[in-house]
Amino acid sequence: MVLDPPLARPLLGRLVVIGIGLIGSSILRAAGARSLAGTLVAYDAAEAVRARVGELGIADEVAATPAEAVADADIVILCVPVGAMGAAAEAIAPHLKPGAIVSDVGSVKGAVFTALRAHLPEGVHIIPGHPVAGTEYSGPDAGFATLFRNRWSILTPPEDADPDAVARLTGLWTAMGANVETMSVEHHDLVLAITSHVPHLIAYNIVGTAADLEEVTQSEVIKYSAGGFRDFTRIAASDPTMWRDVFLNNREAVLEVLGRFTEDLIALQRAIRWAEGDKLFELFTRTRAIRRSIIEIGQETAAPDFGRERG
Repeated sequence: MVLDPPLARPLLGRLVVIGIGLIGSSILRAAGARSLAGTLVAYDAAEAVRARVGELGIADEVAATPAEAVADADIVILCVPVGAMGAAAEAIAPHLKPGAIVSDVGSVKGAVFTALRAHLPEGVHIIPGHPVAGTEYSGPDAGFATLFRNRWSILTPPEDADPDAVARLTGLWTAMGANVETMSVEHHDLVLAITSHVPHLIAYNIVGTAADLEEVTQSEVIKYSAGGFRDFTRIAASDPTMWRDVFLNNREAVLEVLGRFTEDLIALQRAIRWAEGDKLFELFTRTRAIRRSIIEIGQETAAPDFGRERG
């Protein structure tokens, strides 16, 4: 899978990405491949990561400080863990020009918007975002230009957001191959609790349960991993810092969905206990149809990394 050809003219002058992991490095690669910005700027708090970004050549400039990075920036995208958003916003706040757009890629939006609004000055457009894309890998080497191709990027602008600023950010994500949708921060956090956060929590838990099961050795768990458990381990291999922050910052929605899941799990346990085959068959048939629908709309294939080539 490839991106569309480079633009004849950049969409903006200076695009800054702070935090160069999987998502941040993929933004740099996607924007660079299509010449979406006159200057691509990268910053990461880790000196080793900054050095690696320079070696990879995926940014025009690798800034030494947040202040240097955001000077004269048109759009700044924060790709740091959710729990670090406030500190990142505080570090760049005095150095942003009026009219700059500040966004992010965190999978929690309510807590992020509160953190950004607490630190960023008047005259800066705060438009939280979340590209619903990724792999279990992390770091600057993990990114690839087609990561966002045919994925959804959700924007959660406040009610008083400037329409032109929202349009500019939408245009950037669209040019990187994403489908863009807007919604409220509250709705986003509930949707992602059921589609992402609780599934990750279940994956972490089942892998931990298997590792702690005294009757089964850890070597047997690894050796005899069937498809279901193997898929759980892929999810459970995701970045621990990121997911710790996700659960701490989306507690209300996660607990609400987890409560409903627990009730449904108890009902399923009862059906197994009482050999209620009809109920099991009905549930499995309904969930199978959901899986087919996900494949039909192009949000999954059987191939690694959703069938996308790195580049």
